[in-house]
Amino acid sequence: MSNKNITWHDHRVTQEERANIKQQKACILWFTGLSASGKSTLANAVESKLLALQKHTYLLDGDNIRMGINKDLGFTDQDRNENIRRIGEITKLFVDAGIIILTAFISPFQRERDLVRSLVKKDEFIEIFVDTPLEICESRDPKDLYKKARQKEILNFTGISSPYEAPSNPKIHIRTDIRSVEESADEIIHYLTAKGYLHAK
Repeated sequence: MSNKNITWHDHRVTQEERANIKQQKACILWFTGLSASGKSTLANAVESKLLALQKHTYLLDGDNIRMGINKDLGFTDQDRNENIRRIGEITKLFVDAGIIILTAFISPFQRERDLVRSLVKKDEFIEIFVDTPLEICESRDPKDLYKKARQKEILNFTGISSPYEAPSNPKIHIRTDIRSVEESADEIIHYLTAKGYLHAK
């Protein structure tokens, strides 16, 4: 519910100034894909490479977020939408702080990802589709989630009983079933370098 007595407070220090002092351009690296597609593994690899380049980053992971700020949410479509809405607001603040923020969330619905995209400038949202076939994800299944979903112990599970809407035009398209984590991470770093995110404007 909105409050008419609340107004936005502008900061004297700008987002650009915060980012320039870090020698980078702030952005959201939004990793989306099925469970066990390799989102978190790849996001961690990319963050390690950015750290080696002395860039300022933070990584938000789906399970970690649900242990804290979103621990009150379930997995209905409504709760999933609210989960991503809150995450979007958090990532917006990180961008304003001049940080390169990495996120690893299934975020199965296009409207969710579009919502986050709308919160920041066009070039500040980089959608990375971690495209791994369902059968590969099921064969990995590190937490036995697919097994439980097949046995109907978990409801509304993406890829089994709930749909996944693949990005139609991601900025970066990664196939983890045919490329190594190292190769995939290098591709993302190359993109960021070529587009000027890793140098102050």
